[in-house]
Amino acid sequence: MVVTAALALPLALPLAGALGLTAGSSPAAAAKADPARDHAALGLSADEKLVVTSVVTDRDGTQHIRYNRTFKGLRVIGGDLVLETTRSGAKADVHFNASGKAAVPSTTPKKSGAEASAVATKNASKGASARAKDSELVVWAGGTSPRLAYEVITEGVKPDQTPSRLHTLVDANSGAILQSWDEIKHGTGNSQYSGQVTLDTTQSGSSWLLKDSIGNYTTDLNGGTSGTGTQFTDADNVWGNGSTTSRQTAGVDAQYGAEKTYAYYNSVLGRAGIWNNGTGARSRVHYGNAYVNAFWDGTQMTYGDGAGNTKPLTAIDIAGHEMSHGVTENTANLNYSGDAGGLNEATSDIFGTAVEFYANNSTDVGDYLIGEKININGNGTPLRYMDKPSKDGQSPDCWSTNTKNLDPHYSSGALNHWFYMASEGSGAKTINGVSYDSPVCGGAPAVTGAGRSNVEKVWYRTLSTKLTSGSTYANARNGAIASAKELYGATSQTCTSVEAAFTAISVPAGTEKCDSGPTPTPTGTGTPSPTPTPTPTTPPSGNLLRNPGFESGAVDWTGTAGPITNNTGRPARTGSWKAWLGGNGSTSTETIQQSVAIPSTVTAATLSFWLRTDTAESGSTAYDTMKVQVIDGSTTTTLATYSNVGTNATYTQKSFNVTAYKGKTITVKYLMSEDSSLQTSFVVDDTALATS
Repeated sequence: MVVTAALALPLALPLAGALGLTAGSSPAAAAKADPARDHAALGLSADEKLVVTSVVTDRDGTQHIRYNRTFKGLRVIGGDLVLETTRSGAKADVHFNASGKAAVPSTTPKKSGAEASAVATKNASKGASARAKDSELVVWAGGTSPRLAYEVITEGVKPDQTPSRLHTLVDANSGAILQSWDEIKHGTGNSQYSGQVTLDTTQSGSSWLLKDSIGNYTTDLNGGTSGTGTQFTDADNVWGNGSTTSRQTAGVDAQYGAEKTYAYYNSVLGRAGIWNNGTGARSRVHYGNAYVNAFWDGTQMTYGDGAGNTKPLTAIDIAGHEMSHGVTENTANLNYSGDAGGLNEATSDIFGTAVEFYANNSTDVGDYLIGEKININGNGTPLRYMDKPSKDGQSPDCWSTNTKNLDPHYSSGALNHWFYMASEGSGAKTINGVSYDSPVCGGAPAVTGAGRSNVEKVWYRTLSTKLTSGSTYANARNGAIASAKELYGATSQTCTSVEAAFTAISVPAGTEKCDSGPTPTPTGTGTPSPTPTPTPTTPPSGNLLRNPGFESGAVDWTGTAGPITNNTGRPARTGSWKAWLGGNGSTSTETIQQSVAIPSTVTAATLSFWLRTDTAESGSTAYDTMKVQVIDGSTTTTLATYSNVGTNATYTQKSFNVTAYKGKTITVKYLMSEDSSLQTSFVVDDTALATS
């Protein structure tokens, strides 16, 4: 088989607003953002600074501004956030990573950088040769509470020849390892199975380069494991022979995958390549000796030649998969551990699959199988299955609290399952000659698919405007439903399918929901039937507050973004969610509040809640306070004030008689004020406004 590569026209220029949005990256994006305005809108302390990383702008002028932060000049890892602002610049929504807090009590470490490097090197050496390259004092805000830490980067090579650039966060006070992740994102792919293809090559003098007009180009490492490799050239612009007897063949598949991946993002999602700046990426082939893998290292793709150096790992879905790690890195930058690791890996499976369908290659048709051409198992089975991930023997079909503990290549299973069902629906069907049978989890209702094209766009918008580095499956559900509503409407089939598919993989309902729409007009009538006059009932009893234990997240409560959380840094009294006010260790004010109508016919009304407090303050001065208030029209009454003095880390119930407000609509408000140093946490749970 001869692969002919004609000099093609340049790929299309970026399609601005293909999803109703455009995107930019720093520094150009900085001109669109206003960090000073947003700093004030977010209520951040003077010790924190915002650093713009990207801006996505919708057609209506809404901006999604992605920020990193510094605290007292130190880089904050895991302190990233996405702020949504209206055309006027007003804050509309914010997606914080983890707790959203970035303050630490002190920026003076007890351990030295050399001590941290020694700990990190020992950790890295467990699976690879390693040497410490860099050590930087930072704030780690991606865990249960912010910690002063060293980020140590060690470089080495794993036993299977995969290079390693491991980031290890070492607690700057205790020396404990807080987190580690590798920059090298890898997976398994296939050899030359795309048949005869047309490539966009570049003429250079009397020869041709395997390089397109965008800047995607392919080099030959010739068995090496470092360097850029040698640019492929050819005298007649006819590349490879379809087998490994020609070194060019692997280069053809790699180049074809790079061009199709760029074209997919550009023409379908409106993203101008990995970095969204209109440039392509380098692909290196013939890496190492019989290296059965491929990886993205932050700047380029690298492919091994597979078992016996006879199966280069260059299938189009694998090229799309690995390069999509680059897109993730330059958008949400999802961690490669915990739930976020699974979301990261699944994102690459999702868009690798999307690229394969987009290429519409008759030799490697689109399917929901990952690495189906590899035969890595020796029995013709693919590496992963999106319709039923558990068929690989290790990936879960359903999300659970244990998902975060799995390797990202397996914790990705639940989101892959979501993507398949949201696109195609549950149950048995045949697509492009492949039979699928996708089950729902836990007795969930069957899912009707909305079409792959719509769901791809929903997930890209979620990745680029909703998720942060430490996002969870719960964040993914909320973000995807919000994105579906923004793109297609709250009553659309796409929104319904997206929501139903998350339910079908057992991700609990969150704050975002689709809308079933208005009640339809009965057949045969011109107007809806009138709503009957309700029969009078006795005054309501029990709890008048909605979402009283916060288990639905930030639903029904308004105020500052962030306090209502399932962050495990402070325990909930019951369930997983609570309102964690304070705990910043810096000047801040936080509120949560809810309006409630107390019927005039009740005989008694009692406001109650459970409170847990802890502090780093000392002495008898009230530096940090939380007030419990009732707002009646223009009158605010403080029922109680709690402070750092006399804190109690055991949940205690507080109760107040509010019968005097019967017949009125009041606002129940919790107001926290914290001074410039040392934290106090006021944790509220299981609220109630009971009547009788």
